[in-house]
Amino acid sequence: MKIAAQPEMIPEPKMDENDTLIEEACQAHDTAAGAFLARRYDEAKQMFRRAIALFEKAEGVDHPDVAAAIGNLGSVYEEDCDYAEAEKCYERAVEIAAETEVNDDDDVAHLKFQSLSNYGRILRLQCRYAQAEPVIRRALAFAETQYGKESLLTAWALNDLGMLGKFAGWFDEAANSYRRALAILESHFGQDCAEAASIYHNLGGLEHARGRFAEGEPYARKSVELRQRNHGDDHQDLAADIAALAALLDGQGKFDEAESLYNRALEIFERVYGPDHYEIAANLNNLAMIHYARHTNADYAKADEMLTRALAIKERIFGADNADVAMTVNNLAVLRSAQGNEKEAAALYARAIATFEIELEADHPTLVICRENYEDLKLGDIQ
Repeated sequence: MKIAAQPEMIPEPKMDENDTLIEEACQAHDTAAGAFLARRYDEAKQMFRRAIALFEKAEGVDHPDVAAAIGNLGSVYEEDCDYAEAEKCYERAVEIAAETEVNDDDDVAHLKFQSLSNYGRILRLQCRYAQAEPVIRRALAFAETQYGKESLLTAWALNDLGMLGKFAGWFDEAANSYRRALAILESHFGQDCAEAASIYHNLGGLEHARGRFAEGEPYARKSVELRQRNHGDDHQDLAADIAALAALLDGQGKFDEAESLYNRALEIFERVYGPDHYEIAANLNNLAMIHYARHTNADYAKADEMLTRALAIKERIFGADNADVAMTVNNLAVLRSAQGNEKEAAALYARAIATFEIELEADHPTLVICRENYEDLKLGDIQ
């Protein structure tokens, strides 16, 4: 007699439960995105974390949906100027994306590019240029291979490389990257397209970094014109363009127009971002140096107040040892020297130089100027 064996009962996969979890995750993600756009950052962080946890439970910790949500959480931290937490998110997104095959999935391809772009940018924003370089170059190589050398994503990757080159002191490569990016954008959207505003802004910023202020002014005015045409008078991107133009006018000694523009930009930034955002610190730093340039005791006092506030904001965002922080430390040293406090000025210059030497090339103009300022104090007389 043959006995029929009872077949093993294989449980049905719990697709319904997974579908429910994914639906909840998507809802949490959408809520987070809305909160982010409304600048309710604490709510956005909470809801993105919920979405991440639900995606991880439903799809696993290394799923592309998890990487995308983590990247978006990083965007909230970045906008809130918590760059250290943003970096952690972006780095994790890169790790997940690197293990995911693109095949023919456009969403995965975009995730890979965006993750690299975000990670490279956050490293650059923290002045860690040597670490940022290979990441940004990877993003560019991926865009060129995946989308083509004349694609829009290639243009934005070139823009990122140009920004890195500006800050790191690779000025010729930065200029070439910006011009190639501009040509791509104009081939897609036409000359004087809205998308070109950021490139003109950055071309002006590059001339500022080179100390060629008059040459940069037309680029900055072009960025303001294009941005104003498309965003009106009160957009934060327009404020950034206005501040960049002010810096180039400041460098030419056109202090009245520069001060007016700085104040206009500061008003927009404070309304949009609140009192402690990075853009506030950068603007205060530059506005302070206009007050310094007027060389009156009242202006020195105002400059001191602005630089002290700018330094506090930057140190909160970056910590004490950062090249962007060092820029304000250098300016504070210039002011202290003008006020006759040479010992304090010398200590501040020494601090700035030590920080600059970590991230900048030896011939970078910022480092060279800071060293010259330090040497001009004639240290032998003040020790």
